[in-house]
Amino acid sequence: MFEFKLPDVGEGMHEAEILRWLVAPGDTVKVDQPMLEIQTDKAVVEIPAPVSGKVGEIKAPVGKISHVGDVLIVFNTGAPASPAQPAAKAAGAQPVEATAEVRSQSITGTGGAGRVKAAPAVRKRAVELDVDINRVPPSSPDGRVLLKDVEEYAANQTAPATSESNGHSPKSAAGQILVAVPASPSNAAAPARLAPAGSEERKPLAGLRRRIAERMELSWRTIPHATCFDEADGSNLVALRGQLKPAAQQQAINLTYTPLIIKAVVQTLKRFPVFNASLDEQTREIIYKGYYHIGIATATPDGLLVPVVRDADRLTLLELSAEVNRLSEGGRSRTLKSNELSGSTFTISNVGSFGGSTGTAIINPPEAAILVTGSLKERPMVVNGELVKRPTLPLSMSFDHRLIDGAEAGTFLAALKEVLENPSLLLLNAV
Repeated sequence: MFEFKLPDVGEGMHEAEILRWLVAPGDTVKVDQPMLEIQTDKAVVEIPAPVSGKVGEIKAPVGKISHVGDVLIVFNTGAPASPAQPAAKAAGAQPVEATAEVRSQSITGTGGAGRVKAAPAVRKRAVELDVDINRVPPSSPDGRVLLKDVEEYAANQTAPATSESNGHSPKSAAGQILVAVPASPSNAAAPARLAPAGSEERKPLAGLRRRIAERMELSWRTIPHATCFDEADGSNLVALRGQLKPAAQQQAINLTYTPLIIKAVVQTLKRFPVFNASLDEQTREIIYKGYYHIGIATATPDGLLVPVVRDADRLTLLELSAEVNRLSEGGRSRTLKSNELSGSTFTISNVGSFGGSTGTAIINPPEAAILVTGSLKERPMVVNGELVKRPTLPLSMSFDHRLIDGAEAGTFLAALKEVLENPSLLLLNAV
C-alpha cells in the first residue's frame, strides 16, 4: 500500500483545493499518468500518479481544501505501507517498496538532475500515446521535452498508439486500457445552464472563482480605494506600432499595444516609486521596490488570472512582446506555473481587449495601484480649440489611498499620458 500526500508545489503554498480526480477507486494506473488536478492560489496544477498500481481509496473529495502533508489517495501496490515515508515533494516522490514502480516526478515540470524535464501536459500526452518519455529527444534549448517532441516521436514509431472509434477508452500499442481523462476546465468552458422557470439552482463557489472571490474580498476589505481618470491621444502610439509591427512579424512576434504601454508604465513608475510599492500590514512600513514585475490581467474561461512579466524594465520591446504573448496564451490555457502568477508589483488591466471603453478596477493586493486601459479607437477630441477625430486611449487608475493622495495619483496619470502621447520619450530609457 502507498499513501500519496499533498506535496509542496512551491511558492510557499500550504494548501490547495481538490479540483478534479482523473482516476477512481479500482482503476489501474501507470506511473506518470495524470491523476489529479488541484487549485493553488491561482494556478491549476496537474499531479501525475507517483506509482503504478490500483487505486484503493480516495481520501480527499472534490472541493476539499487540503494542506501539505494530507493524505489524498491510497494505492494498492501489494506491499505494506512504509510508516517512515514522508510526503512527496515537488522535486520528486520518495522511493517506496521494490514492488511498486516509482519514478521521480516533478509536479511543476521543472525536474531535477538525472530525469527528463517535461510539463505535466506533455507527460499526459506521452502516456496517451504509450511513449516512454525518457527516450524522447528534447528540442528545447534547456533540455525540456515539448509536446511536439512526444508527438513526433510517437509518429515515428512502428506501432503508434491508436484510439477506438466506438466510444471506448483509448488503448496503447500493447493493448492496455488507459484512463480516459475528461476535458480540463481550462480547455473547454462548461455550457451555461439556466434553472427551470420559477426555480433556483445552487452551485458551489469553487476552483478559480473561489480564489478570485477571496482576493477581491481581501482587497476591498483592507484597501481604501480611490480612482482617477484621463484620456490619452493615441495617434503617435498607433503610428509607432504601425512602423514597428512589420519588423516584429519578420521575427515571428505579434506586436500589440500592451508592450508599449508596459514600457510607458515602467518609465512612469520610476519617476513615482510609491506606485510600485506596497504596505507591510504587520510592521506598517512602506516597501519601495527596485524591481518592476508587471501583472497582466487576463480573462480565461474560468475567471481572471494575472500572469506576471518579471523585470519588465530589463527587457527590450521585442523580448517584452514575446513574453506578454507567451504569458497571455499560457494564462488562457491554464498552463502557467504558480511562480508565473504571483509576485507582481503593479498590474495593468486592458478592458479594451474585449471592447470595454473604461472602468474601475480592484487593486491586486499587496500592490498600491492598478491601471485600466480602454479600447484604443477613434473618438471626438478638442485639439487647439477645434473638434477633431483622433484615436484615443481611456485611462483609469485605482490606488491605495493610505499610501497615495489624489493629487499625486493625478500627477502620475498625467505623466503616463505624456509618455503615451509622445512614445519617442521611451527612447530616453530604452533597454
